[in-house]
Parts: sequence; C-alpha cells; structure tokens
Amino acid sequence: MPRALLSVYDKTGIVEFASALHTLGWTLVSSGGTASAIAEAGIPVTDVATITGLGPILDHRVVTLHPKIHGGILADRANPAHVAEMQEHNIEPIDLVVVNLYPFSSKPGVELIDIGGPAMVRAAAKNFANVGVVVDTADYTDVLEMIEGEFFNVSARRRLAQKAFRITSAYDASIASWLADETSDREDATVPPILTLVAERAEVLRYGENPHQTGARYRLPGVESWWDSATQLNGKEMSYLNVLDTEAAWQLVSRFDRPAAVVVKHANPCGVALASTIFEAYTNANAADPVSAFGGIVAVNGEVNEDTAKAIAEVFTEVVIAPSFTADALEILCAKTSLRVFEAVAPFGAMAIDVRSIDGGLLVQSVDEVDEPLDDFTVVTDRAPSADEWSSLMLAWQTVAATWSNAIVLVNGDTAVGIGGGQPNRVDAAHLAITRAGERSTGAVAASDAFFPFGDTVSALAAAGVTAIFQPGGSVRDEESITAANTHGIAMVFTGTRHFRH
Repeated sequence: MPRALLSVYDKTGIVEFASALHTLGWTLVSSGGTASAIAEAGIPVTDVATITGLGPILDHRVVTLHPKIHGGILADRANPAHVAEMQEHNIEPIDLVVVNLYPFSSKPGVELIDIGGPAMVRAAAKNFANVGVVVDTADYTDVLEMIEGEFFNVSARRRLAQKAFRITSAYDASIASWLADETSDREDATVPPILTLVAERAEVLRYGENPHQTGARYRLPGVESWWDSATQLNGKEMSYLNVLDTEAAWQLVSRFDRPAAVVVKHANPCGVALASTIFEAYTNANAADPVSAFGGIVAVNGEVNEDTAKAIAEVFTEVVIAPSFTADALEILCAKTSLRVFEAVAPFGAMAIDVRSIDGGLLVQSVDEVDEPLDDFTVVTDRAPSADEWSSLMLAWQTVAATWSNAIVLVNGDTAVGIGGGQPNRVDAAHLAITRAGERSTGAVAASDAFFPFGDTVSALAAAGVTAIFQPGGSVRDEESITAANTHGIAMVFTGTRHFRH
C-alpha cells in the first residue's frame, strides 16, 4: 500500500486531496495542523510522532527530521543495499511528499525559516525516480488524475521535482535577501560577491521586443511592486515594450507633487508637463512633441476626467495609466477596445539594484536616484538662475535623468518643449532638442545628463535662446563652458552628479 506524507502551511484543498488519496488506497502520514485537519474530516491518518517515536521538540523546530522519515523518502527502491537497510531499521517507504512552505517573504523572521519542509521537499525531489513531490495546491487535481490513471511515472515526477527545486530556490533566495537587508549599511550591500536572484513568472506577455520574440514579466518574491496592485481596466494584453514604456512613464510622473503628465515613446519621454490641472498637464505634454506622442504611453499622477479622456482619445495611444478615472472618462477610453487602461498606485521604489544581462552573466548596479538636494548644487556663472528658472531647471533635471544618453532637455515654464536623447554626442542631442522645441526654445532652460566637454553645446543653446543650464560639471574644460555661459549671459549650475542612461 503506497504511503503519502502531507505537511502543509497552506491547507487549501488538503482535506479533499487526502480524502481522494485514501479512497485510492493510500496510507496517509501527517503532522501538526495538517494531521488535525485530516483527522477532523474523519480520514485515517498516522501522526509522524507515531513513526519516529518522538513528538515535536525545540518549539517545533524539529518534527520530521528523523531517519524513519527521510530514510523512507530517500531510499532507492532498486538498490538491494538500501532495501536491506530499510528492513534492518524498520523504515517504511514514503511514495509521495506533499509540502508547501511558510510564507517567509510576507512574514520574515527567524522562526519562520522552515527547515523540515524544504528538507523533505528536496529529499523527495532528489529521489523523483521513486517518489513524487507536490509543492503547489494547484497541482492536486493533476496528480490525482495521474495516480488514478496509473501514469504517475518518472517523467511526471521529474517535472514536479523541477518545480519543487524552483520553489525551494526562491524560498532560500527570499531568506538570503532578508538577511542581506540586515546588513544594508555595508557599502557593497547592492553588489555582493554572490547575487541571489530568483524570480517567479507573473505574466506571459503578448510578445517580446518584436512579435517573433516571446516575453514575460517576472516578479521577485516578497518585493512589493505597483504592477501587482495595478488593475487593467481595458485593452489588449501587454507586450514587452508596453511594459517597459509604461514603467518608464509611471516612474517619472510619480516623482512630481504637482499635477503632471508624461508621454513616453520607446522608453524615452517625449512630453513632460506640470500644470494646475491634469487636463492642462496632458494637453501641454502632448503638444510638446505630437509626432512622437503618436503610439505612445500616457501617464498622469491624478484622476483622469471626461475632458482629459476626450483629449487622450483623439491621439492614437497604446497605454493610459493613472491613479483613478471618472466613470465618464472610462466610458470614453474603454470605447477604444485596443487601448490599455491601467489604474495604479505610485511605485514602491523597492528595487535596490538594476540588473542587465550580458553574455554568460549579469551587470549589476545600485539604482540611480534623482534626489540631490539644492544645497549640493553650485552656481558657477556670474548670474544665478531666477526663481522661475530654478523651477524649470528642476523639471528639466528630472526629465533628462529619465532620457537615454546622450541627453539634453529644454523646458519652458512647466513644460519640456525639446527632448534630445540617445545620441552619440552631446552637440547632436542639443540640436535635436532645439529643433523639437522650435520657437519655444527662446526663454527656455536646459539640462544635460553629463558634463560639457567643450563650450560648443553652451553656444548652441545660447543661440537658441536658452537662459539657464543645469549640468554635472567635472570636465577638464569646465572653464570653457563657464566662459561661454558668462559671455551669453546664461546662468549655469553644476549639480555634481551625472545621470547617464544607456
């Protein structure tokens, strides 16, 4: 008669599963709350303590860690020596292990580090040639069907073993991350010698960067994400680029306290504006570069009303994301069946590292934060920025940090009127920003994501009518840029920090 060991934290469906196993002729072994739940349902079950001769000890830290349990799981039934040892020590085989683990990622703490559970899961997974392992309540029905149909074979058990090791790997990773948080004051906390990184698939995407590529969004266990609390109210499934662009737009618009709108195309902002209302902010952001806004992502940091929805609906848009929508606005937007509409909370900012793939490995760095205090900025020209220029410069600085390098951003008032990014040199980025701004460059301010190696960019901005500049400084030819700024009466501020994005 086959035996199953059941010990689960999540008891969803466990009584029904145990009942079905009993009906199929299995002997059930269990412990703790799982054993109680099964017994209370009138299903015969043997307590682990009856087999080991020892009840839970050390505040339940040791329950199943015993040779009569692990020997029964790990024994190779085709090995005569194993069979002989089992008989010698009166160890009965265990053919199925059903275990799910404490939710450590949601309840971190030393006492919630499960030892016995992962040990049994790993033992059963290792011995998949003889033993099945179930770690997911969603697999109960399939496993019962396989057992009943007598095709619970090695291939099926191997697939379950693979899932089991993925689960224990993620579980260990969440513990390792929690322990790392305790030492986060160390300078190398974000770039440890060994990076423990496990992700679970959260969403299969419509396709990857191109339609012939597959794609998926993954989540890190235990890490809060606005994606997981967001609600898609309308539209098609998301693609890889939809997710990437929506993330860029939502991260940027959520930095602003005033009503703001951001339009993103191919991971670059092409329209950014602050205003007294969301409608005005969106109208100004879209008008900044309407050609690029076509097919873009729109993010606003306040409620979308009917007027704003009508304005958005006039432009072909892939995604609209906001904290809320009025009923009239939703009716207008959802009339466009392909338009993806998301209601979301502000980003949690939980990620401490930025990860990219390279051949055979990963590149890892700390996340680029754009939160420099004004006290760290230095006015290096004869003229300091006016109060209005300071306000515009701060918007330009946030925007340029979100733009791919080399990047120059022109802001006039509360609107980014010219954005030039992704260029191989800074002069081309400036010319692109100036061209897009057109007449709006007169009286605008500019921000550069990195220093000016020559004075030519300053001169180009001055010729376009720019009156103030933010740049990191730090070039050996800084004096050339400062001289050019003073010559043209431009106020220039060194931020001391650059914000490249590649």
